[in-house]
Amino acid sequence: MKITFYGHASLGIQIGDTHILVDPFITGNPNASSIDINNLKADYILVTHAHQDHILDVETIAKRTNAVIISNYEIVTYFGNLGLEGHPMNHGGQWDFEFGTVKYVNAIHTSSFPDGSYGGQPGGFVIEGEHKNIYIAGDTALTFDMKLIPLQTKLDLAILPIGDNFTMGIDDAILASDFVECDKILGYHFDTFGYIEIDHEVAKRKFFEKDKDLMLLEIGGSLEL
Repeated sequence: MKITFYGHASLGIQIGDTHILVDPFITGNPNASSIDINNLKADYILVTHAHQDHILDVETIAKRTNAVIISNYEIVTYFGNLGLEGHPMNHGGQWDFEFGTVKYVNAIHTSSFPDGSYGGQPGGFVIEGEHKNIYIAGDTALTFDMKLIPLQTKLDLAILPIGDNFTMGIDDAILASDFVECDKILGYHFDTFGYIEIDHEVAKRKFFEKDKDLMLLEIGGSLEL
């Protein structure tokens, strides 16, 4: 399993020959100007919630690639009305896809489309594929619901927001990693704009002091599990 960071909360995940994008917000992110969305492969697009900084490039990429959009019912319906294919889910549900199992789990946040229309309830994803298991938290506060995840899934990586203000900050993300029982963390949702700028060295040190490994990838950088 290969995971690539495209800035903000945008990720590419390759599991075998399957390419998955998560929350593609690239053309609107000046920090991600080196990424050309026309070169991105996508068989599936996972969307955690409807805010613009998570869906901006969904329509463009899905039209080019014919990717299947996986999200809550309201988001899949919204893109379905634009002629795009989707697989609707809701909290607690899971589905076996060609690349592995996806479970839609709780997140504490808001969710509305840029025009203000209802975007359903936000969520995160637990993905089990290629004998590796990851948790993509989405935009969320710290929640006790995270404690349910390790009761069913032993995680190899937790992808957590750390920018604070709109989501968990560094200290709460450390607690979240305790809740999900995973000490290998990929941080995201940071530095895109002023409200969520962080001190990278402070963040890494705080995780290190708790015997945890916080990875902050450069945009376009990858890791393999």
